[in-house]
This record gives sequence, C-alpha cells and structure tokens, in this order.
Amino acid sequence: MPLHFHAAPWSTALKLTSALGTLLIAVVGYAAYRAISTPFGFTYYFGLGIALVPSAILALSLLFSVTGYVVDGSDLCIQRLFWHTRIPLDGLSRFWLEPTACKGSMRIIGNAGLFSFTGLYQSPMLGRYRLFATDLAQSVVLVLPKRVVVVTPAVPRAFVDHLRHLFPLAHVGSEGG
Repeated sequence: MPLHFHAAPWSTALKLTSALGTLLIAVVGYAAYRAISTPFGFTYYFGLGIALVPSAILALSLLFSVTGYVVDGSDLCIQRLFWHTRIPLDGLSRFWLEPTACKGSMRIIGNAGLFSFTGLYQSPMLGRYRLFATDLAQSVVLVLPKRVVVVTPAVPRAFVDHLRHLFPLAHVGSEGG
C-alpha cells in the first residue's frame, strides 16, 4: 500500500533564498525588458526573448519544487507540482535520519534554494548524492546500490519507521553509527 509523506515545511533559509531569488530575477527580467531599444522588428523580439529568460528560470524552478514523497512498494516517488520522479528502492542497504547530512556539500548541478534544494551534490560525508529537499535539518539518507539519495519528509521518524517495516534487512544508521 502506497504511503504519502508531505515534504518538510520550508526552512527559513529556503524561504529567504526563494524570496530574494524571485525578487532579483524579476528585477533582472524587468530591466532587460526596459533595455529593448526598438518597439518592433528582430531587435525587439530578440530582446523580448532575452527578457523572458528570467521568468522561465522562475517557472522551471517552481515546477521542480518538492511537494512530497510516496513510498510505493519498492519505489520512492518524489512529488513535484505536476509529476513525480521515481527512484527504485531495490537493494536499499542503509537509511537513517541525519540532520547534518548536507553540511559541507557542494552542488554539482541543480537548484540551491529557489523553491527547493534539488539536484546532484557532493559532500565529504556522503560522497555524490541526489537531493530532494525543503528543510535540510529533516534529512533522511537512503543508500542504494548505485546512488545515495537525501529526502526531507515533514515527519522523518515516521518515514524511517515505514522504510524499516518495508525493508527489514536494511541497516538503519550510518556506516559509523
């Protein structure tokens, strides 16, 4: 039976980054639009295209924001606004609640705080991992055969307990713990 977990409420850092990022992107888009010198022709349409790039960045970031997680048998579905990202949990070897999982991480590619923290990251503790988060203090680490995934459910303890029920042979806790 699939079980739904809401994403953690946005952290203060995510709220602040999203608000400031939205404001900055809106100002840049508006300034680019105002800089268009002619009201017609190729130059106008080219300038308009450039001015719309910031709006597209905002829209894409919003579409990729994390709204929840569904554990459905042996799959984890990361819920977005209009679709989900499916991650097979086959071979899940370890999982644990780790509020400092993302400390010292470096983003390889992805979103570092415009409506969510998502993408591919690298850290000394986890190595390379996929992040789908709204509040890094609620992090749950999942170690799979070919990747590490970090999610942030609203109630991380319930999420871990559900995984323990579904994957009784998986180790609960970090390698050192």
